[in-house]
Amino acid sequence: MPASPAPLHVDPLVWGHGPRIFEAFLEPTCPFSCRAFSKLPDLLEKAGADRITIKIRLQSQPWHMFSGVIIRCILAASTLEGGKEAARTVMAAVAAHREEFEFTDHCAGPNMDATPNDIIKRIERYSGLHLAQAFAVPELQKAIKWQCRYSRQNGIHVSPTFMVDGLIDPAISSGDTVEAWMERIFA
Repeated sequence: MPASPAPLHVDPLVWGHGPRIFEAFLEPTCPFSCRAFSKLPDLLEKAGADRITIKIRLQSQPWHMFSGVIIRCILAASTLEGGKEAARTVMAAVAAHREEFEFTDHCAGPNMDATPNDIIKRIERYSGLHLAQAFAVPELQKAIKWQCRYSRQNGIHVSPTFMVDGLIDPAISSGDTVEAWMERIFA
């Protein structure tokens, strides 16, 4: 009898191991989420991995028309070699080329003719990762649904939203400096 396949491992998008928990709920093509995403490595460095744990939560939003496809690509990347770092590479690639994954005014433009396969291929090209096979694994659905449930259970409706130790902090904004974030996080 053949061995059963190993269960799918979706690497959590978590960096650091400190007692203060900072969760960033991000939609990968939202310009404000992209701005917040770009600050997370600096936050980890300045705060210190022994003082903070940063968790990226993916917040799909229907007005960002390819949101679901892109989030699935990010989670698919987290199942590959490199895990969360591969996922971060995909997020960085999407953020760097955001306009190629978005619609003009959320309803028009060249992406009207794009298919999910086109989006996957663009992400593969920009990230240098092969995602199509991992994208097609049905079990990945569980990780996507978990992200949605977790957001809803915590009252998260838009991105970016930030939580510190399990509580939403509406005073933290993507436009703030990392130093301003640290003042709020470690208050």
